[in-house]
Amino acid sequence: MFKRIIIGVEERDGGRDAIELAERAADRDAAMTLVNVCSNAPTTWRGSSPIYEAVELQHAQDVLTGLRQTTGIDATLRPVAAATPGRGLHMVAEDENADLLVLGSSRRGLLGRVLLGDDTREALNGAPCPVMIAPAGYARDARPIGRIGVGYNGSPESEHALAFARGLASELGAQLSALEAVEIPTYAFTAAAVPFSVDFIDDMVDSALRRVSALPGVEPHASYGRPAEELAHFSASLDLLVVGSRGYGPLGRLVHGSTTSILIGTACCPLLVLTRGATKSASDKDMAGSASFQDQSAWVKSTLAPR
Repeated sequence: MFKRIIIGVEERDGGRDAIELAERAADRDAAMTLVNVCSNAPTTWRGSSPIYEAVELQHAQDVLTGLRQTTGIDATLRPVAAATPGRGLHMVAEDENADLLVLGSSRRGLLGRVLLGDDTREALNGAPCPVMIAPAGYARDARPIGRIGVGYNGSPESEHALAFARGLASELGAQLSALEAVEIPTYAFTAAAVPFSVDFIDDMVDSALRRVSALPGVEPHASYGRPAEELAHFSASLDLLVVGSRGYGPLGRLVHGSTTSILIGTACCPLLVLTRGATKSASDKDMAGSASFQDQSAWVKSTLAPR
């Protein structure tokens, strides 16, 4: 699975959750690094004192040492001073050429849900490698990854997520399933007297199910509704949910979009957000919609066209 893993931890229980998830995702000979980021940004009351930064770095070292002792993880410790936690984690991930960044949820989250505070959300945004997020309380109720699910819609990002999930499922001997959620495009509601019906929606779901059923070796699922909400429901039956991200900043870095933003507050199982594969072309990166969405749009337009 993953061979170079960065684990972003704080003093809260989310650090133990992240460690537990990282150990389950790690290759047998993986190199793991525990990172705690302290701020070196100037403040109105202390400026940018080197003495204060040294004290903060020592505290970060103590936090990491304590977590390594209590969890027994075999990991290198790296206290880091940076303007923000996200920036510090990105710096270490690049320095270590990491293939995974693991984060824990905020302690303010509901038990068994993924919920990120502002600092951790920033660590996800702009990450140079895939990011895996543990639900709150995961360390107390961790289980083997036996069911892996993928959010699928035919886009290049979802195809990459599916291929990645296949590899994980093969290595872990896990069952692989995929869900495509469909909804009526917003523009359709601007048409006068649109004749929507239960049959109309059922046809959309049936079409999506046929697309997913055509994927070899995948248990197919399809539903009608907002993708983020349907994937959150789907996650309740999984041990890991894998999704791609359609938004990318400079150099192809991950910038989580609206679906991912909602999922990181509602997923019931660990969430793996993938950056786009390096083999994707620049023209692929500029694609605005997925193939399945284009199929849905064409179908809706033809259905609503005047007779």
